[in-house]
Amino acid sequence: MSTPHPSPPSADGCPTGAPAWHAPFAPVRPVRTPEDVRALEATPLAEAIRPRSTYELIRNSAHAFGDKTALTFLPTAEPGAPAVRWSYADLLARVHQTANALHRLGLQPGDAVAMLLPGCLEYHLALWGGAAAGIVQPLNPLLSDEKLASLMNAAQARVLIAWGDEASESDTGLWAKAQRVRGLVPTLRTVLRVTPHGETAPPTLPAGCLDFHALIAAEPDDRLVSGRQIAPTDIAAYFHTGGTTGAPKLARHSHGAQVFTAWACVQLQGVRVDDVAINGYPLFHVAGVLPGSLTSLSAGAETVIPTPALFRNKAVIANYWKLVEAHKATVLTGVPTVLAALANVAVGDADLSSLRYGRTGAAPMPGELAARLKQLIGIQVHESLGMTEMAGISTITPPGMTSPPGCVGIRLPYTKWRIVALDEQGGASDRECAPGEAGMVLFKSPNLFSGFLDEADNQHAFTPDGWLATGDLGHIDDQERLHLSGRSKDLIIRSGHNIDPKVIEDALAAHPAVQLCAAVGAPDAYAGELPVVFATLIPGAVATEEELLTFVSERVDEPPARPKRVTILDTMPLTNVGKIYKPDLRKMAAAPKAAER
Repeated sequence: MSTPHPSPPSADGCPTGAPAWHAPFAPVRPVRTPEDVRALEATPLAEAIRPRSTYELIRNSAHAFGDKTALTFLPTAEPGAPAVRWSYADLLARVHQTANALHRLGLQPGDAVAMLLPGCLEYHLALWGGAAAGIVQPLNPLLSDEKLASLMNAAQARVLIAWGDEASESDTGLWAKAQRVRGLVPTLRTVLRVTPHGETAPPTLPAGCLDFHALIAAEPDDRLVSGRQIAPTDIAAYFHTGGTTGAPKLARHSHGAQVFTAWACVQLQGVRVDDVAINGYPLFHVAGVLPGSLTSLSAGAETVIPTPALFRNKAVIANYWKLVEAHKATVLTGVPTVLAALANVAVGDADLSSLRYGRTGAAPMPGELAARLKQLIGIQVHESLGMTEMAGISTITPPGMTSPPGCVGIRLPYTKWRIVALDEQGGASDRECAPGEAGMVLFKSPNLFSGFLDEADNQHAFTPDGWLATGDLGHIDDQERLHLSGRSKDLIIRSGHNIDPKVIEDALAAHPAVQLCAAVGAPDAYAGELPVVFATLIPGAVATEEELLTFVSERVDEPPARPKRVTILDTMPLTNVGKIYKPDLRKMAAAPKAAER
């Protein structure tokens, strides 16, 4: 691998015809309060954020940091085991080669390149090189063949980059899955096989399939041969939403939206050059790609990829605190279900003094879990709000801010928010809520997505005057902090009474034996729905369903919201990114009623 060597520079020090180099992102000032956010807004947005694309962010950091480690891949979860490290110079060179190979295959800026990969270094080449050449489409490897084909057909994907292992714990046979799916996607021209780590004898590839590494190795590593000038409004990615059910909904992200997310995260989290984050989020999900990876890469920080299976690798969870010590991690991130698992792992003699900031999102974090983590590791894990429709981040609780459970922080710079009452269908009305009154959260922001690929999916995504209707319920307090109380679609409707499941969940989560819990509505002929709650127990803890029902009922003030039953589960159904999957719980809740028929 050669070090990037730019073509002859112009007077501003950049390759001829290329956009200007700019300094990597860095905190302008410490952000602790909404007043600090307003101080950032004193600078016009166009002056505050100069880079126009994710490619420029990678290039800026490579220009500034060169040999500094950008990405560290851990082949195993053993602390101290050999790791594979790429510098910022290495990353940029390989991004150039990947973009150039895709361009040579005929990929145009409006064409989609899909990816079916586990956690690996090559994922970053597919993401950033793919976005420099066309539009990237990260795919959830655990989806069925039919779902994957449906998503790729919606995007009219031209190239698929797939992991080459036949079967392993990390990918469940992604290469075989890629071969099956390719026959279901008429627009697909080429499949690129990524060689698994440690493979010594690559197989003979079928027609239409090429070796990813061999292909990019033949390309120039110092420039984009296409000469493409990427505009902030150009689409960088299609991210699929909606979990594992329903018709495919592809959210379009512009380069400008993704760049803004990285900049805003750097400002509100105070990301530093010496930060190290273990990123166990899957890279088909916005949390791992944008607030996770691109934020660090834009600021010169280091990202650690903990094995191909990431947080699904039980050994990663079991060794996590030792991995923090070994890599001197400064940032702790994970969804609440992952954090709940980590809270059950003894710290032992692991040195966690490097940790300075913790952040979670994707689902509410019980206050009891936050307290356990703070006692365990000595830092507060702050809540944030992120969504695909806002390029991965909407609000952040910055370091040093004290916030109660359910508070997801303050708004991003240059972002507007509103709280409106729900209409009769549970959507956003045009009535503004009073201060402190709960309603649906609406946003306008520079990182707002460019709408869904299918125009029909945009019908309920925006209000008539252009605000994003998030579906999240909450209120803004007198300190300009957003507090979430749940999702409009998760409300339990009992005889016309709207019951917030979080009230029940917070009450039950306070029980010392409860690890995870979730409340849903069970169908009832008279009331419509009755609240029920499901729970898993901390390993080794003992509690009965009757005991938990009494406990939660005593702590829920409103009689209609007191659950009718508590069911203890061995495992909680989760999505592939670690959120509690309530559709499965609703099926379980309905099962006793169905059995009566």
